[in-house]
Amino acid sequence: MIDFQTPLSGMNRASASLDRAASRIAAAPFSQGDSVDMSTEMVALMTARSSFEANVKVAQTEDQMSRSVLSILG
Repeated sequence: MIDFQTPLSGMNRASASLDRAASRIAAAPFSQGDSVDMSTEMVALMTARSSFEANVKVAQTEDQMSRSVLSILG
């Protein structure tokens, strides 16, 4: 059986990273003295998106391989 745990945990990590970056961006207008580097946060958002997309592709590939095996066997 195919183990989807790896891509799912990767998607969870990417989602958490996205949430952290979004929280820092949302808090920027209210921060006193602490500046938020928007370019760094944008890179973090783009990295999280790319990581999520890569893990989705892994899950899709695992599903496709599982279907192919079942097709061959059954």
